[in-house]
Amino acid sequence: MRLLSATVLAASACAFTPIAQASCGSAFCSVNTDWASDALGLSDGSVLDIRYEYIPQDQPRTGSSRTSVGAIPRHHDEVRTINNNLLLNYSRGFASGWGFSVQAPLVDREHLHIHNHDGGQIAEEWKFRELGDMRITGRYQAPLGEQERGPRNAGVVFGLKLPTGRTDIANDAGDAAERSLQPGSGTTDAVLGAFFHQQFAASGAAWFAQAQVQHALAERRGFAPGTHWTLDLGYSMGVAAKLSALLQLNAVVKQRDRGAEAEPDDSGSRALFLSPGLAYDVTDGTRLYAFLQQPLYQHVNGVQLTAKRAFTVGLATRF
Repeated sequence: MRLLSATVLAASACAFTPIAQASCGSAFCSVNTDWASDALGLSDGSVLDIRYEYIPQDQPRTGSSRTSVGAIPRHHDEVRTINNNLLLNYSRGFASGWGFSVQAPLVDREHLHIHNHDGGQIAEEWKFRELGDMRITGRYQAPLGEQERGPRNAGVVFGLKLPTGRTDIANDAGDAAERSLQPGSGTTDAVLGAFFHQQFAASGAAWFAQAQVQHALAERRGFAPGTHWTLDLGYSMGVAAKLSALLQLNAVVKQRDRGAEAEPDDSGSRALFLSPGLAYDVTDGTRLYAFLQQPLYQHVNGVQLTAKRAFTVGLATRF
């Protein structure tokens, strides 16, 4: 596995897409597959990764308990949000330890809720496929401590999430989707993080830790998403000549959204996920990977949609 001699992951860009989760259920997977921090090491090279995510959010939740649609009266009762995300990530690393990544998401989202109006119930639905908010991040990493037992690197990540996604999507009736449902937040967000990676020379196994925060710098049109904190721990080990087993623990904390167009009572959450996966080296420079993400704990403010599980599959190549 010369391509991934320094990796602990399966592959690509899901990491970080920070986990956007809101009352209406817009979401990205929280599995960390960021080659920029974990696979390129200190050598020159580029990695192109394309990843698909499926996140069916059809479980209403209040606090840490499941509930049913309409059990807790709201202006509108959330029914489901089906997220199909396609993420393209390009990372470039340099021998100096510096590097950068550019990520572009394509968001395919279907959302249904019931609008409670004057004693009646009106089903409202949105379906769209749009470019989401792009991310541009830089990084610096360097060897840490003795390297006799295997490479150990640590580094920092810094950058911006840009307001490239639309914020004015409406349905056939002309009703605009909630701001938290839109493909873009409309805000420029600062991104800051740190990571550590170690590979064990004797076994080829590896582990990593990464912490990251994303914070909107200002409101846009009366809305700013809540600040996200993420903490990821992961382990990788070979189980066959070209096959690796992967396991991650992903913790996510999101503050309430803010602004006149936000729903602070029904936004903000805490979650812990267990994410097992597999990676297969198609060639020395190409890897296929897949993860299943299973929630261990979920707590939301107000009433929000959550997923019982999520899936991601991707292909990454180095050149």
